[in-house]
Amino acid sequence: MGYPDELTAHLASATTTLCRTWAVTRADGRTLGFTDHDRPLRFDGIVFDPDSGMTAKALSQATGLAVDNTEAYGALSSAAITEADILAGRYDGAEVRAWLVNWADVTVRALLFRGHLGELTRAEGAFSAELRGLTEALGRAQGRIYHPRCSAVLGDGQCRFNLAQAGYASECAVEQVDDARVFRFADMPGFDDRWFEKGRLTVLSGAAIGLVGVVKNDRLQGVGAREIELWQAIAAHVAPGDMLRLEAGCDRRADSCRLKFNNFNNFRGFPHIPGDDWLMSYPVQSGTNDGGSLFR
Repeated sequence: MGYPDELTAHLASATTTLCRTWAVTRADGRTLGFTDHDRPLRFDGIVFDPDSGMTAKALSQATGLAVDNTEAYGALSSAAITEADILAGRYDGAEVRAWLVNWADVTVRALLFRGHLGELTRAEGAFSAELRGLTEALGRAQGRIYHPRCSAVLGDGQCRFNLAQAGYASECAVEQVDDARVFRFADMPGFDDRWFEKGRLTVLSGAAIGLVGVVKNDRLQGVGAREIELWQAIAAHVAPGDMLRLEAGCDRRADSCRLKFNNFNNFRGFPHIPGDDWLMSYPVQSGTNDGGSLFR
């Protein structure tokens, strides 16, 4: 690895004043800074705090496409990384940057690592986080799957559907909450039964702000009343009165794309692909192999 000339000259000197710093940026945009120096450092608009006791093992780097990796560990703290935030998944996939810094002159530094958090565990008041380099993404499966249902996610760059359109999302305060998994609303008119099934629920206020769940069941409970059940509970406390955003659900079928969302031009599936029965068919003297069942 090549260092800037100033840092190279400092490393060649008789004495050095070096430390390491880390910046962790969560999906919600919050950035936390840490250092193994004994005083706070500041650069790039980030305050690197020593109070967490965060440190890291040696960084394993290689040429080519091998994945750079290391591990960071430190103390759980109410002012930094908390157990509640880990359990809520706020650090899942967070971006990580690590520098070698001359603490006497923080302008003399080198970026050693850039990647994201992998597996993160906590025990006995401490946490341990695996750091994975940018090249790890190259090992993920690529390409499309030929399937009758759509491969896009509702509202993403392939689907292109605008969920801000009237009738496809609702923001309101929840009135009853059971185990952060079942939510009841006394007055939410204007949406059909099961309209939000397979959709997203996003918490907009309260202790669980920013967390997202996937809707399992959506049932009308009378005139305007509604009950929403998630597949998994929100991993933080949700209280009555917290604001939620509900987005219409998509089952990824061609008919739903055409009738519910009027978005068939962007459908990313293959609704006319032959089924298994057609693939098992064989030549016959009479009849036609039209893609229908062989056992009629």
